This record gives sequence, structure tokens and C-alpha cells, in this order.
Amino acid sequence: MIDEKTLKKIIPGAKIKVYDNSTPFEGLVLARKHGKEAGATITVRSVLAGVGVEKIFPVNSPLISKVEILSSPKKIHRSKLYFVRKMSAANIRKKLGVSL
Repeated sequence: MIDEKTLKKIIPGAKIKVYDNSTPFEGLVLARKHGKEAGATITVRSVLAGVGVEKIFPVNSPLISKVEILSSPKKIHRSKLYFVRKMSAANIRKKLGVSL
């Protein structure tokens, strides 16, 4: 489970590393849905071997052992960053001000 302090820092555009039972998954937060409800989720996107991979993590899952915030965005004005799916890494850095 993710604690309240860390949950407040997880916003769209942040780069995070999620540790679950299998392996750590590092990527950009595209969306956070349903606030603090029981079914709240965060969508994390990463590019692995040239292929975009997205994972949806339940916020209240006991399988998540730890979440590290690696960087936070400088200029984000949207709550869902789905437009990032069609952009290259260089354009994402330029538009969001986030290092990938």
C-alpha cells in the first residue's frame, strides 16, 4: 500500500518507480484515477525495447511494497496525459519539462 505522504506527490507527469512482487517498474505517470477510493489506480508508462508499455497499479494493493518518486513535473496543466502515447521522448521532455 502507498502511504498518504507519497500519494500526494504522485501526480501526472511525475517519474516514479513502483516495487511490486515481480520486478520494479519505472516510468511516467499518465493518469491517476478515483482519488483515495478503494478502487483508485495510477497508470504508469515506460518504453521497453522500443515498445511502449503501460501498467495500471491499484493504489490500495498490498502487493505494492514501495514507490519512489524520481522526479516531479515542472509544468503540467492536465490531469490525464494520454497525448504522450504518440510523442517521442525528446518531444515529451520539451513539452512537459520532465527527464525520461
